[in-house]
Amino acid sequence: MASSSLSLFDLTPGKVLLGHYEVRGPHRENGMSAAFTVIDQRDNGRRELQAFPGALFEGAGQANAFAEKIRAWSEVQSDVLLHLHEVRVLDDGAVLVVTDFPPGISLRAWRSAHGRMDAAPAVRLAVRLLRGLEASHRAGLVHGDIKPETIWFRDEDESAVFVDAGVTPSLWAAKHLGTRTALIGTPFYAPLEQFSGESPDELSDMYNLATVLYELLTGVLPWAGKGYIEVFQSKLQPGPPPMRQLAPHVEVPAAVEAAIARSLRGKRDERYASASELRAALEALKLD
Repeated sequence: MASSSLSLFDLTPGKVLLGHYEVRGPHRENGMSAAFTVIDQRDNGRRELQAFPGALFEGAGQANAFAEKIRAWSEVQSDVLLHLHEVRVLDDGAVLVVTDFPPGISLRAWRSAHGRMDAAPAVRLAVRLLRGLEASHRAGLVHGDIKPETIWFRDEDESAVFVDAGVTPSLWAAKHLGTRTALIGTPFYAPLEQFSGESPDELSDMYNLATVLYELLTGVLPWAGKGYIEVFQSKLQPGPPPMRQLAPHVEVPAAVEAAIARSLRGKRDERYASASELRAALEALKLD
């Protein structure tokens, strides 16, 4: 464990963390952590430093277990995942995760500015992201909380990456949650089985991504509800409502909608079996 601790004063511009990361300012937050823009003084490279407070963990054991789970992502070879530079556990139990800086803006920010995306670029985006899921799933790792906030890219180009990869399942494992539902991910994007306490897995990653695609193409989420219970009840139906029902003025190719709908089936065995299978189905559409 590093012989250091973290306070809010260490995260102000100009402070140097771990001996060589100069804090430039806040970048984003996700409810469990805060991420900062830092400059690595060793090569003048811009990085993102994500700080998980010690209060998130029940002792050093959990903090170290979480850090080890995150370190496993350094073995995944994919340009859809941010390169992991360093993971450190501090004396006070805080965990610092340093990665490459994500490109552009989040998909959430893009949607706020543009509303929705046409089918062809949306499918290209999905195919790239599915390649990243294939690489992580081959390594036995799952993202666990894919949503518009955890996808970053420059405007409709080939730069899309995932952020926060593995954070939710790593916390789940480190905290030994078992069947507790405290960390199922984000309810709107989580499959029905996670509402009963199942941990994220490969099929939940695909379900997350398919929900993002449905929202990206139509401008609305497929699942109604303002709270946990209402969203759960909405997902009890066999599959998502037809896109035309929720977005009557939006034209989405039937084959694209069918692929997304299959990924959002309530029963796991009715969905695509792997990220590779879903990617192949989308690539076969040839929308360009």
